Amino acid sequence: MQAHNRTPLFDGLLKHINNHPVPFHIPGHKNGQGMEPTFRDFIGKNALSIDLINISPLDDLHHPSGMIKEAEALAADAFGADYTFFSVQGTSSPIMAMVMSVCKPGDKIIVPRNIHKSVTSALIFSGAIPIFVHPELDTRLGIAHGITPLSVEHAIQQHPDAKAVFVINPTYYGVAADLKRIVDISHQYNIPVLVDEAHGVHIHFHDQLPVSAMAAGADLAATSVHKLGGSMTQSSVLNMQGDLVKKEHVQSILSMLTTTSTSYILLASLDAARMYLKTKGHKLIENTLTLAESLRQQINQLDYLACPGDDLLGTNATYSYDPTKILISVKQLGLTGYDVEKWLREHYQIEVELSDMYNILCIITPGDNKDTIQYLFTALRALVETYQTQAYEKKVHVSAPPIPVLQMSPREAFYSDTEVIPLKEASGRVSAESIMVYPPGIPIFIPGEIISDESLRYIEANVAAGLPVQGLEDESLKTIHVIKEMQAIR
Repeated sequence: MQAHNRTPLFDGLLKHINNHPVPFHIPGHKNGQGMEPTFRDFIGKNALSIDLINISPLDDLHHPSGMIKEAEALAADAFGADYTFFSVQGTSSPIMAMVMSVCKPGDKIIVPRNIHKSVTSALIFSGAIPIFVHPELDTRLGIAHGITPLSVEHAIQQHPDAKAVFVINPTYYGVAADLKRIVDISHQYNIPVLVDEAHGVHIHFHDQLPVSAMAAGADLAATSVHKLGGSMTQSSVLNMQGDLVKKEHVQSILSMLTTTSTSYILLASLDAARMYLKTKGHKLIENTLTLAESLRQQINQLDYLACPGDDLLGTNATYSYDPTKILISVKQLGLTGYDVEKWLREHYQIEVELSDMYNILCIITPGDNKDTIQYLFTALRALVETYQTQAYEKKVHVSAPPIPVLQMSPREAFYSDTEVIPLKEASGRVSAESIMVYPPGIPIFIPGEIISDESLRYIEANVAAGLPVQGLEDESLKTIHVIKEMQAIR
């Protein structure tokens, strides 16, 4: 633990600037001297002094051998990984690197249907063929959870040549499946497990939270330190362990996706966040859990609102959950989550993490205290008082669309010639776009899949139910881009 009191990368930057170097290199603002004064004064001289690039004394993220290498090694120890790679491009680049590290064109990868758009990008870049597994739906809350061990096992049995299993754990709403069981099943077939751990950096540092990807034995995990771990926006890590994937290949792929103008402000914030989480994280999270549970209990004393906790658990896809995610069902007020988000902004200047048709989601972190918790509760109580006389319970409409036939890989579809046709005439054509209903945020079809009559009826039914159908370039849903059909030469 004593070694984790150090921040070799951040300390190295401070040592460098304390030597008062005279820069004749980029960035051209040169400690802010060449910058617009109002912006410079707002940002501050300290931040601008470490807005540097990979000059020799500061190591190189693409080929670390000094203070970055040391900082990454400390991070690996903190996360229980064999290796950790820093990212200054959020978690999207590590997610793409994971997929591209295990899949070549034509390789199969088992993925949940409700993947992040970065996974779709990875499918296009790699040329991989997705084998989709439906996540479990929560018809009470109108959200999607994760995929189950049984569904993963069935997918592997049908596709034993799959090169990887991709898992979202925990979900955006903080719900986790039995990740260790999924890993154990996959490893029986020597198939690596890749985890989108964007919303789970803190779970590494407290035993009352869902098991982390590395603790569950996963091979690769893309983890957003900036979301819940105290580093700056756009800073993340890629953790890896085991020998099913080669470390050098992962590093090479990640380097291909990473800018050569790496931000040392972001890198230093990762170093500092690791130190803080490892040395103080358990105590900080303990306090955060106490605050979150207090808020949950208060919300559940209000009429018309519900904040689920342990009652989330008990299905094959809800093995554990993160109590710091405050999911608030507002359907009994007769409002949508979008309505509530707007109301809280206009009347209390509160910004929530997300809203959907039936819920809002607020996150509680070590940045909160009793005052911020009480302020949120006061706002929610006022919300109920404002709308209780006209309250009625909105019926939850949530279902999983059928998974269409994949005619061509997302990569082939991306590079194919397309044409625009009326959506109502698209049955039988291959889509060049993605479209989904939110909630549950599961694509109805993606590029490369055949549009069916059933899919079109699903769209019509959800539009009629008042649910947001999103994704098409034509927001009116009148037209769609499809793969252009080859005409016979006569």
